[in-house]
Amino acid sequence: MTVVRQASDPPEDDLAVRFRAGDENALRQAYDRYGRAVFHLATSTLANRADAEDVTQATFVAAWLARDTFDPARGSLIGWLLGIGRRKVVDRLRVAARENRVVETVRQLPDPAPTRPDPETVVDRLVVADELARLPEDQRRMLELAFFDDLTHQQIATVTGVPLGTVKSHIRRGMASLKRRWEVDGAAPGARPAGLPGAR
Repeated sequence: MTVVRQASDPPEDDLAVRFRAGDENALRQAYDRYGRAVFHLATSTLANRADAEDVTQATFVAAWLARDTFDPARGSLIGWLLGIGRRKVVDRLRVAARENRVVETVRQLPDPAPTRPDPETVVDRLVVADELARLPEDQRRMLELAFFDDLTHQQIATVTGVPLGTVKSHIRRGMASLKRRWEVDGAAPGARPAGLPGAR
């Protein structure tokens, strides 16, 4: 989509510098000038207009909060905004896919038997949740994307922008930390709580 400038619009370089400096007027001008381009990017992938509007808003919020990382010398403001927009679209698609999987899984579940859940299964799931929360943020995020969002290592690298080797390293260290905790807690060597798949 071509961005059409009005005669009254500030020069691109001036707008980019003021945006990075935290000028709120520059934020409004950037939204007026580039909001349609970001929205067009979102609607070209997302079928739901409301989702596209949410992505557009999230893009500008993320850009404003991370404005210190924008370097006008390395690229244009519109290019930087569209890059953030693409990542927000991927995030929205990932969330939608996860929601669809949950709905489909629940739909296919048999009627629950009138029995109480197995205490060991409940404890295992609590252990997993507790241990993931204790991991360093990078390791926890990689494990959640791999196991809960069902992404491959390569997909995780693409979505997060983290090198593939680093993704594998975070997952490997995270799994090792979980295994050590389970063994300390009395689990059999190599065992893992129910509900957590093995690494791919």
